[in-house]
Amino acid sequence: MASLYRMDLSQLKGVGAKTAELFSKLGLQSVGALLRFYPRDYENWSELTPIAAAPYGEVSIVRGEVVVPVETTRLSGGRILCKTVVTDGETDLVLTFFNNKYIPNQLRVGKNYLFRGKIGGTFFHREMVAPQIMREGAEIPIRPVYPQTEGLRSSTIARAVEQALALLPDPLEDPIPEKIRRQYSLCDLRSALFMIHAPKNIDEIEKARRRLVFEELLCLQLGIAQLGSENKVKSNYRIRSAQEDFYRLLPFAPTGAQRRCVAEMIEDMQSGSAMNRLLQGDVGSGKTAVAAALCYCVAKSGYQSALMAPTEILAQQHYASLTKTLEGSGVRAALLTGSVKGKARRELLASLDAGEIDLLIGTHALLTEDVAFKNLALVITDEQHRFGVTQRLRLQEKGEHPHTLIMSATPIPRTLALMIYGDLALSVLDEMPPGRQTIATYAVGSDKRERAFAYLRKHIDEGYQCYIICPLIEEGESDMASVEEYEALLRESPAFSGVRIGALHGRMKNDEKNAVMTAFSRGEIDLLVSTTVVEVGVDVPNAVIILIENAERYGLSQLHQLRGRVGRGKAKSTCILITDAQNEETAARMKIMCQTNNGFTIAEEDLRLRGPGNFFGNEQHGLPKLKIADLKTNMETLSDVQNCARAILEKDPALALYEHRMLRSEIRLLFTKVGGYGIS
Repeated sequence: MASLYRMDLSQLKGVGAKTAELFSKLGLQSVGALLRFYPRDYENWSELTPIAAAPYGEVSIVRGEVVVPVETTRLSGGRILCKTVVTDGETDLVLTFFNNKYIPNQLRVGKNYLFRGKIGGTFFHREMVAPQIMREGAEIPIRPVYPQTEGLRSSTIARAVEQALALLPDPLEDPIPEKIRRQYSLCDLRSALFMIHAPKNIDEIEKARRRLVFEELLCLQLGIAQLGSENKVKSNYRIRSAQEDFYRLLPFAPTGAQRRCVAEMIEDMQSGSAMNRLLQGDVGSGKTAVAAALCYCVAKSGYQSALMAPTEILAQQHYASLTKTLEGSGVRAALLTGSVKGKARRELLASLDAGEIDLLIGTHALLTEDVAFKNLALVITDEQHRFGVTQRLRLQEKGEHPHTLIMSATPIPRTLALMIYGDLALSVLDEMPPGRQTIATYAVGSDKRERAFAYLRKHIDEGYQCYIICPLIEEGESDMASVEEYEALLRESPAFSGVRIGALHGRMKNDEKNAVMTAFSRGEIDLLVSTTVVEVGVDVPNAVIILIENAERYGLSQLHQLRGRVGRGKAKSTCILITDAQNEETAARMKIMCQTNNGFTIAEEDLRLRGPGNFFGNEQHGLPKLKIADLKTNMETLSDVQNCARAILEKDPALALYEHRMLRSEIRLLFTKVGGYGIS
């Protein structure tokens, strides 16, 4: 394969300079890259449907005998219209072709053909416009369908791939050693490439896919593990164990889980290597207190910390919470967001550079070039999924190999966390602080909406605040309520007469969003109608009810995150899920939400019901872009890949053995560009 990666596509017949340029738009410059460009779908001409049973508006393949000679009509502008009728012996089908002068010679009366296209017309008069045609008796193929770009058709790509397959050496060196292929019942790479591009049947596609998905996920897992070992760089920042002094500052006793997580992190930061750790914790589990303990220990060791949050409102909340917690400790904290400008910004940056600030909390504003630390020893990123890997690295580069902590309030099943965050050590806050209340959750149909509104109004009249969550934001997108429409309806509704209503959605400017959330936090808005932009981190203890419209539209983990916006004060809180969906999966998901408040239980159920692909988008997390695998892969395959990777790394941690040389090469190819960094 190595030689084919060096062979330019223009060496293939029919691929001139212009066509090669079109291929490059798909990221394809070499014959090797073309062979790794897999079909997105297949046309299976063996799957025939009776004409009468072919569903309207969908692509079907039917068999028909031509019973009416092709009638050609010349239209204005020199255009040609051809019509004929075919039958499968039960039902007739009218075929129409535009500007195809070859049709009269191609379709002969009394002959049978296969036709592929969308069925239209009526129940009594079925028709198909411009179908693809195949003569019956020809070898019935399964044709690959490739991702396309303007000017480059799937058929052109298929012809180039056919030539590329003919160039494959036999035997072909395989990245997966034969012993592993036998253990996991995987075909060899050469067979897989032929079967994925030119399958004889559906079984061959499945066999090839399993092999290629396994290989790609294995390279992903091994690559992430290598990143983890590369992350283990020497650190000069040895941090004191001062957490017991910190705990005395707290108005509450830390949980056992908080103590355990802090101890794990302090041990990392005393090891001589830079800490790289992920802290997972459910909503309300006390991640901020863990972060505060680390920042305290870092400050008492004479160094600085930085905490980056995805939004200004969340950064402000962290600043308010941490300064209150650290009050009287001597730890000097500051807040830097886009709103800090002019003289105030210059003075803050001068103090930071001089080492007079121990803890800097902020947004992306921390990443600008003029932000310089004197001795940055700890970088904390809150809600990592809101940042790219490059942004995290840019913050780390402001110190000399600082310790790194990533915090996430999205519980992730351990199997998936190891796949996505395999380069990080994992700490889990699996214990809730005493007094954290359970949020009563109810799933109801839209016929109960007025009763739900009355329930919200009762609590608003008692001085509390509420959320209503809508999935869409613009009128006319679908029949589902948008934020703007919904807000307008509520303002006109007698149920909310005199209620102060605010609206929040993702297309508002940051300043507008911050103004709305600040007003809600101050109690100047009683009822906030919003999209999921309130999903993460917003802390308004006076908000006691969240009503979620079209609840079936969200995954369980997302519903749980939204529910976590209430229940933050002492008052009893409620989550109301409104859905009219009657399918079995929705019913199962709503039942789980009503039965448990445990985010990890919910995450496991979400994984079981919907598959791992719904937790993350690959590029969002800085993962390499996968060609055939995705995180929707079934858990059995993920488990097999992880077991295989573990066995390989136990035997050969650096992948230095001769038998792993091809794996090393494929890993480098996969990680060529990953958010600005790769594997050496």
